[in-house]
Amino acid sequence: MSVFVFLVNSTFVWSGVNFRVMNGRCENCIIRQFNSLRAMSKEELKIVSDSKISKKIKKGDALFREGEKLDGVFCVRDGVSKLSKLSGNGKDQIVRLASKGEVMGQRAVIAEESTNLSAIAVSDMKVCFIPKEVISNTLDRNPNFAVEVLRHMAHDLREADDVIVNMSQKTVKQRMAEAFLYLKKNYGEDTEGYLTLVLSREDYSNVVGTATESCIRIISEFKKKGLIKTSGKKIGVADERKLLDLIEGF
Repeated sequence: MSVFVFLVNSTFVWSGVNFRVMNGRCENCIIRQFNSLRAMSKEELKIVSDSKISKKIKKGDALFREGEKLDGVFCVRDGVSKLSKLSGNGKDQIVRLASKGEVMGQRAVIAEESTNLSAIAVSDMKVCFIPKEVISNTLDRNPNFAVEVLRHMAHDLREADDVIVNMSQKTVKQRMAEAFLYLKKNYGEDTEGYLTLVLSREDYSNVVGTATESCIRIISEFKKKGLIKTSGKKIGVADERKLLDLIEGF
């Protein structure tokens, strides 16, 4: 299927999922200031705008799955996606969360290989799909864009290194405490003091690398000790200082 589709305010099916297509010019989009697209010239951005497909994706839908060949990259305009890898025992390990301004799939596209991660929406999302031909052609012509892409890929590698260190040197409880504080810092809280980004207990277990049952017990323990508060699926940070002390080993 060709990805060079020109659609305005219509609905289409892609990878078995219904998407709502939206307007929006890359030249006028402030989101690009947070990723490698900021190094593109005005003319190059016009080419991207004319070839991209903007989509609304529902919570729980997959943007792509591990092992797929990608025909382009995804730029996140709004919402959050979890990037995960399936382990040998069949359990997903969430590597990181991708939110507004991030580009997903660029490593697989540039390396011309299947993606080694799956991307699933953990909230309703708005993304722009940019065909790989546009990315490849711009890489060949624009060295500043190539450098920006390398910088962002290097940042992703650094985050992967941090995950490896955390998994090997910190306890599950410390990693859980870090996850709550990370979500508070990066995604904020609602008016009642609960984390804005609501993850399932299974997602939390996949973030910290433990069984879901163990994750549920730790959440219950944290709540009894007054470190967090819960309301259904929602979790809020009740005592940030105590969570920090736990992370630091006090």
